Amino acid sequence: MGGGRRIRVGVIFGGRSGEHDVSLRSARAVMAALDPARYEVVPVGITREGRWLMGGDPLARLEAGSELARLEGRASGDGAAAAPGSELMAAASPTPPIFQAGQGGAGRGPLDVIFPVLHGPHGEDGTVQGMLELADIPYVGAGVLASAVAMDKAIAKTILAQHGIPQAPYLVLLKRDWLRDPEGVEGRVAAELGFPCFVKPANMGSSVGITKVHGPDELAAALDLAARYDRKLVIEAGIDGRELEISVLGNDEPIASVISEIEPAHEFYDYTAKYVDDGTVFTLPAKIPQEKAEELRAMAIAAYKAIDCAGMARVDFFLERGTDRILLNEINTIPGFTAISQYPKMWEVSGLPFPELIDRLIELALERHAEKREAL
Repeated sequence: MGGGRRIRVGVIFGGRSGEHDVSLRSARAVMAALDPARYEVVPVGITREGRWLMGGDPLARLEAGSELARLEGRASGDGAAAAPGSELMAAASPTPPIFQAGQGGAGRGPLDVIFPVLHGPHGEDGTVQGMLELADIPYVGAGVLASAVAMDKAIAKTILAQHGIPQAPYLVLLKRDWLRDPEGVEGRVAAELGFPCFVKPANMGSSVGITKVHGPDELAAALDLAARYDRKLVIEAGIDGRELEISVLGNDEPIASVISEIEPAHEFYDYTAKYVDDGTVFTLPAKIPQEKAEELRAMAIAAYKAIDCAGMARVDFFLERGTDRILLNEINTIPGFTAISQYPKMWEVSGLPFPELIDRLIELALERHAEKREAL
């Protein structure tokens, strides 16, 4: 990358998960933040069916079928057409373009680094990260292990518990357990967790498939919904607490941002509250005593290290009312980068503007790749 050549950054977005639309929003913000004097951006889209798009304007093509993009006025309604004025229509391929003769788009040479902006399964769960490891291409964010662990809420809870990080009481069960013995499952939830509780797919983000269950009569529908998204389900005791988030950045020596507090427009911070309604209130930085804030930041870094994370993550907490206990909710290894996403906003308030944050994430990816090569 010497001689003043721009760094070629492949930004991968879309994907097969239920968070496809959110990924498109994040990708648009990331690509807009990449300084054209330093970077050559190569957009790489993945359709909901898993086909890879390069050339032309893959983002516009995917936004044409996006409900969130339609709400923003970006979607054209024609999911097959490339954006007006694009060089060529995006070519669809079942094979990841990075494996095609090592090229990074239009035959102009290999990519220097990949920025995956893929939320949820088939992107944030270690699958794409494993592919990039095989291709020996630097990439932004957590590696295969941390990505897979953080994506699976059940496994993440087990590892975090082993590191002494406090969490809300929970149960893990398989979809087949629920289908075979619904009465037994309902009895366990009532006896061990009580109500209200939250039912979640183990492997999903952006609050997709999550239900707050107020009483026994709502439990069956919530479990049925979660089972549509995953074979493994997590049920958590409801916590009466403040919802807090912290951004973490770095490889072996991560740092934590200021803290953001969320007051959801709905009963909890669900998909609609996150991406559709405007009623959610964010307090940034959160109004928390300094000592408690430092405890939260230290716990966020401890959780980040516990799963061997790298690059970035957003760590979510509850601060229980009445007891002031800190309870870790979950870790997101590819947090949102949309206009309302708190990960970049927390860093901005911490003194790191969005474009500089993107620069730093790319630097961390290149540093980590070089370090791994030294060990070979």
